[in-house]
Amino acid sequence: MAGGFFLTEKTMATLTNISTPAEFTLTRPQYNHSGAIRWVLSHVRPHGWIIVMVFIGAIGNASLASVAPVLVGEAFNNMLRASPDLSALLVTSIIIGVTQVIRGILQLGRNFGAELLGQKLEVEIRDELYVSLLGKSMTFHSLQPVGDTMARATNDVREVNFMFSPGLNIVIGSFFFLVMPIIIAPTYHPSLIITPLAFLVLYFLSLIRYLKNLAPISDEVRHSFGEMNTHLSESLDGVETVKGAAQEVAEVEKFIFNAEKVRAAFVKQGDLEARFVAFLLLGMAIAVGLTHALILFREGILNLGQVVAYYGLLRMLEFPTFTSTWAYTQVSSGLAGARRILELINRETNLDQNAAGYGGKMQGGIEFRNVSFAYPGTDEPVLQDVSFTVKPGQTVAIVGQTGAGKTSLVKLVNRTYDVTGGRVLVDGKDVRDWNLAALRSQISMIEQDIFLFSRSISENIAFGKPGVGQGVVQSAAESAQAHDFIQTFDKGYETVIGERGVTLSGGQRQRLALARAFLTDPRILILDDSTSAIDSATEDKIQRAILAAAKGRTTLIITHRLSQIRWADLIVVIRKGRVVAMGSHDELMKTSEAYSRIFRE
Repeated sequence: MAGGFFLTEKTMATLTNISTPAEFTLTRPQYNHSGAIRWVLSHVRPHGWIIVMVFIGAIGNASLASVAPVLVGEAFNNMLRASPDLSALLVTSIIIGVTQVIRGILQLGRNFGAELLGQKLEVEIRDELYVSLLGKSMTFHSLQPVGDTMARATNDVREVNFMFSPGLNIVIGSFFFLVMPIIIAPTYHPSLIITPLAFLVLYFLSLIRYLKNLAPISDEVRHSFGEMNTHLSESLDGVETVKGAAQEVAEVEKFIFNAEKVRAAFVKQGDLEARFVAFLLLGMAIAVGLTHALILFREGILNLGQVVAYYGLLRMLEFPTFTSTWAYTQVSSGLAGARRILELINRETNLDQNAAGYGGKMQGGIEFRNVSFAYPGTDEPVLQDVSFTVKPGQTVAIVGQTGAGKTSLVKLVNRTYDVTGGRVLVDGKDVRDWNLAALRSQISMIEQDIFLFSRSISENIAFGKPGVGQGVVQSAAESAQAHDFIQTFDKGYETVIGERGVTLSGGQRQRLALARAFLTDPRILILDDSTSAIDSATEDKIQRAILAAAKGRTTLIITHRLSQIRWADLIVVIRKGRVVAMGSHDELMKTSEAYSRIFRE
């Protein structure tokens, strides 16, 4: 049912107002949307115990990693004695073995915690983004490319996950590997702190510069991927048009061009990673630190075992150095993805669900009062000063040439779009004063371009009222003259149809849409040229079904079929966005040149 959705009382009870206007919202944890980092942190905050697990694992892992070089140094001194104490060496080896087993357990806990956090955040962010997208107005969805949205909802969300595991997991773990040599080295001699401390300072200075240069490149990588995905989505969605115009080669060339842009962005990122100076700093630190220790050894200040231990501590700097490039790149990519996701969530919508608005039972009266409308971003109005009244239960045919504004007019009734001037009233109340869910749940719109989901026929018919019995579904299908063709399928109502109903004929898709509308029992039924694809053999049956469905409810019909126009209570003629005539068929054929021209053409 295009332009509307059905909500149970239980679901309605969960609707809530939020500060940002939206067509549809559900109660969800409120997150900080003022910036990507704050937003991510607001997702992390409820999982504090996982953060504690990660930090305990990281500190324990680094601390026990530093035990090995210290004990190896002591063992080295023991071996240099004239008569080594073998029992002490055995104890040392056992201690090293036990500490490394414990270290492995702590590292497992750190990795598990980071992975758990990443997976939890991925689920939460997908949920938040999905609800946000459902809450956006049609203006948003008309302007936002589907491919780019899918790239953000899939790849970018995944990058946020990777930012935590392995990204921040490695960053946190490597930080304590940088700290341990600074803590332990001075226990041998105060001056030995100079090298690891100098390395730490220079490392972070180079890292800050690296991340500053990396951020725009990461944004470029994510943006170029979104552009490639947009083109791919459009090409596949319009594959029939592409093949019909024999433009396969041209579309392939465009895709290759976009893929090359993605490749160039990744190469640019790789070039920056290759020029990261951390490896040079590591080599200098080990060389300078070992030379310093040997000088102290020659002067008798250090023994040989302490030199070995200090060298082992300096080697701990290798882990953060070797992991820094890809770990921090992953963090940068995750932040770039977070910025793109948050930008989508924060994108303003021009419709408010008005959860506190009127939500009573609809009678079906409609009034267009001096209505004007222009699509966002355009200056030329589609509708100008449109005024007419539809009484509850009336059937009104809206006719006019292509581009006259007929579809735009009826989409103002259920607030797919909002007027830019004047008012649309339902039961005497401005549609903007209605609770949006209550308004739309009592209006069904069937358009010429029918959308069906890749689900069973039964699920498609019951989309507006999930959970209804099979008998109700079958009754709706019979009313829409769809039951007979459904029975010809091997699995009947359980037959799964393709995306957008491409496995069905145009007439079959439209009859399923009619069945979906009949099942929801709307107070206002809008048919936007919805019988255009029905063959002549079915037309008489479907006309009777529509006539029966129109009884007791207000019906707006956009059509060029004379058979439907004749039995309308009122015919409204639209020309260039204005109402130029109203009346019965016979009256308008005599008095309206615009109306009679439609049938002559």
